[in-house]
Amino acid sequence: MSLTKLRPSFTFTPERLEQLKQAVPEAFADGKVNWEALREILAEHLEEEEEPAERFGLFWPGKRLARRAAATPPQGTLLPAPGEGVNEEATRNLFIEGENLEVLKLLLKSYAGRVKMIYIDPPYNTGNDFVYADDYAEPVESYLRRTGQAGEKGELLTTNPKTSGRYHSNWLNMIYPRLVLARQLLREDGVIFISIDNNEVHNLRQAMDETFGSESFVDCIIWQKKVSPSNDATWFSSDHDYLLVYAASKELWKLNRLPMNERQKGYYQNPDSDPRGPWNSATYTCNKTKKQRPNLYYAIVNPFTNEEVWPSETAVWAYSKGVCSQHLAANMIYWGRDGRGKPRLKKFLSHAGNVVPRSVWSYSEVGHTQEATQEFMGLFPSGGFETPKPTRLVKRMLELSSSADTSDLILDFFAGSCTTAHAVLALNREDGGNRRFIMVQLPEPTPADSAARQAGFPTIAEIGKERIRRVIARMQAEQNGKLDLATREQPEDLGFRVYKLARSHFRPWQPYQGESTAVVQQLFNQAESPLVEPWQPAGLLVEIMLQEGFPLDSDVAQRGEFAHNAVERVSSEFCEHRLFACLDARIVSETAEALPGALGAQDVFVCLDQALTDEGKMRLADRCNLHVI
Repeated sequence: MSLTKLRPSFTFTPERLEQLKQAVPEAFADGKVNWEALREILAEHLEEEEEPAERFGLFWPGKRLARRAAATPPQGTLLPAPGEGVNEEATRNLFIEGENLEVLKLLLKSYAGRVKMIYIDPPYNTGNDFVYADDYAEPVESYLRRTGQAGEKGELLTTNPKTSGRYHSNWLNMIYPRLVLARQLLREDGVIFISIDNNEVHNLRQAMDETFGSESFVDCIIWQKKVSPSNDATWFSSDHDYLLVYAASKELWKLNRLPMNERQKGYYQNPDSDPRGPWNSATYTCNKTKKQRPNLYYAIVNPFTNEEVWPSETAVWAYSKGVCSQHLAANMIYWGRDGRGKPRLKKFLSHAGNVVPRSVWSYSEVGHTQEATQEFMGLFPSGGFETPKPTRLVKRMLELSSSADTSDLILDFFAGSCTTAHAVLALNREDGGNRRFIMVQLPEPTPADSAARQAGFPTIAEIGKERIRRVIARMQAEQNGKLDLATREQPEDLGFRVYKLARSHFRPWQPYQGESTAVVQQLFNQAESPLVEPWQPAGLLVEIMLQEGFPLDSDVAQRGEFAHNAVERVSSEFCEHRLFACLDARIVSETAEALPGALGAQDVFVCLDQALTDEGKMRLADRCNLHVI
């Protein structure tokens, strides 16, 4: 018999403890970690010094709490907001409005190891911008209270001036737990890009080394973000930002090479009118010496002068005599315009493949800040967002990290104006891809006197949602009247659904105080009503899905054969079993009798505890995994 009581929230910690238990079961006693036993088991791997060990790493006030924050169970849930998205019934794209630390925790069970690429553009900590003032003890309540959703007005974001004694520490306390969760969400062949500037790039690099592992570092890309210099700069005009790139596993992540642009194609000429078309030439020598490769030190006879040409003794030929003979016979060696130059190998444009990406990205290739502003103004003529990124910049990351022939999932949990969603939609349109996105954005208030507020956008989240709507509307208008010549395995996904962070439907377990009679009454009330009133089935179903590991874009359908009760069936390509849920106050006998025939042994059925008789629970528990609320 398998009957489980649903718990109010999910935490990743039990899974990680279970992995540790499987590796070293002798370090556990009564279900708890025996730290002394664990130290004895790992004794030969631990440093033993009379004084505390000094280790290389990044340390700051609050780091312990920041690390703990990533493992603290979530206290909220996500509620659907129907009507705020586009094409909501068919889309797999998501916009989540809420504090991103709590949202990442809520997504963890359903999306761990499923995200192909993460791009984030967090606050740069310039001293004037905002950082997230986390309250680790009570994240959801603080979020709701500070954003005025719980009767007490305020803001979750606060300035972090450089005069603060914990200027860098505050920023690290904000970013660190989010990086820990981001690593768990990535696929093993996934990658994360993070925009940053000089203020925190050094600290972010060390924080990434700790959370992702220094061996996962791929590169630090320079993005030339400005077209014109800042002539009012005191010292240097700061013309670039950084993009830190870390792979979940460098052995598994495959970096896509880029198609040649017109400038690169221009390097291919045809000065000798070769019938094979334009070509470029490459050096015929290598970096080996005569001593290292004596077989590659030989003379090549110039066919125009009949003279012997020898390589340098410190840089011999790159090809053997036999290969060189083939090159000569096939007219693959170029001797210069006058026929008297050093030999170079012809490389034809017709045979050229994609090119390796460089670590310096110029604004001519991926856009600049002025372009980003103009792009935003094209959608919002009155403005309203000061620091968007150019769509071409994010598209470059997508081109390097995702494929058109897969449904790669892209996550941005500092979504801002949703440039990332714009880039995903645009690239899918260009190459026929089916990439999906999840955008997460705090409803940060826009300034009271700003153009955004005057245009009807009270928060940054509202700007982000509206940008996606306008991009989709523009793409739909462009498509009207045109034949869809793109070959797609799936229809183009021009839509998104909206979810918002809210309190959990489950009543939190509180310590009991007072007289014994009051304690008994409180226990009775909590056992009688585990859910917080008023609750709606649609919202509770989403929380159940997240607890059971089903993603938000799962297929949800109501089973029509149960005429007397509303039974929802949830299925996903990521889950081998199905989830059935009936949240009616009572499950009638006809439904209880029919349910065993619809359920598989691995399926999960969720209902209210009082909805079934004890006999009905026993019958279903023998047939499936029964979870009651």
